[in-house]
Amino acid sequence: MAGERGTQKHDAAPERPEATHVVSTAGDRGAEPFESAGEEAIPLEILSRRVCDFDLQIEGRPLGAIVERFRRELADRGLTRLHPRFYLSDEWGVPEDTVAIGIPFYLADKRLLKVQKVKGGMVEGVGEEDILRYLRHEMGHVVNYAYRLYATQEWTLRFGPMARPYTQEYRSVPFSPEFVRHLPGAYAQKHPDEDWAETFAVWLTPGSNWRELHVDAPGALAKLEYCERTMASVRERDPDVTSTDLDVDAREIRRTLQEYYDDVQVGETTIPRSLDGDLRGIFAARPEEAFAGATGGAAEDATAGAATTTTATGPGTTPTEGGAAHLPRAGSAAALLRRQRDPLATTVYRWTGVDSDLLRQLVAHLQKRAQELKLTYPLGQRDAVLGELTAFVTTLAMNYVYKGNFFAR
Repeated sequence: MAGERGTQKHDAAPERPEATHVVSTAGDRGAEPFESAGEEAIPLEILSRRVCDFDLQIEGRPLGAIVERFRRELADRGLTRLHPRFYLSDEWGVPEDTVAIGIPFYLADKRLLKVQKVKGGMVEGVGEEDILRYLRHEMGHVVNYAYRLYATQEWTLRFGPMARPYTQEYRSVPFSPEFVRHLPGAYAQKHPDEDWAETFAVWLTPGSNWRELHVDAPGALAKLEYCERTMASVRERDPDVTSTDLDVDAREIRRTLQEYYDDVQVGETTIPRSLDGDLRGIFAARPEEAFAGATGGAAEDATAGAATTTTATGPGTTPTEGGAAHLPRAGSAAALLRRQRDPLATTVYRWTGVDSDLLRQLVAHLQKRAQELKLTYPLGQRDAVLGELTAFVTTLAMNYVYKGNFFAR
């Protein structure tokens, strides 16, 4: 993955077009826990500490066990002559022409992982399997640089010229048969180096059965077969590049966590009032015979935000206290949007490539409008409402992909 920092560094998520995105957290074993903290209640003693003052390590911690598992994975594939260096950085990345893999340092401490969720939004590495997914991708960059594959004619014919401009915004073709899909956001379509790294990651994944999976995707299959041939030819060679120069070393970040997160400046997203009718329709009551039973999470929606009531009085209207007993129990549309903001943003990003942080701002604005309109929905129809919401946000995201704006003009 790639981001430009003077030297090209390959990172996991595209930057917001309206924002400067800096993802950062840190942690240590001795800091006080805050398991019961609310969404914004992160202790000041955590936020006021400099990143370099935290006891951030890979070895001897849960993250170290994942890295060791990944090393064994490489050995099982016969990659025993190439030894990447793993270090904690501000994001996933491999500085160009090195074999050093940077890992977001919030993954080194579970409490700081919580800070990232609250302050930074998307977590790149949700659990062991997801971290391994990112490691496989970054290892693709390491292999590319270590053996200078990008300088060969066949690599260029397969993936494109390495010198192609690297831009943060890119337009993807959903489900294109020319590209594999590994990381979210159709990331292989961003740049030739990312295309190779994604292809390598699919090839490396144990049990991926990539030939069968891509039998009807000839372009992607040809790249995977090239990867298979190439790795067979280089695995017995010493790498040409062994530099482990680091980009951003977490141990050298001297700003506090609060200062670090203050650098995340997200442009405001607004929606036209003409979409108020669409919001009303999404939360409107549907025929009861089509949907049976309330679903998980509905109880909180019934008591959170503006919904402190027991019945729904009609599509997109305010609930009334003590309404008719036969009417369904109502939940707050704003509370539902608040609870689903991160899952919606992450899911829609996965399939459209629109930056998840930008999508979070979109959902936050929808939440604000739902609060202002005092919208409610029948709790028993929560699944149907979530389905409509996902389709609605996805449609707006595709407008962004093809028009550069959520709302085509």
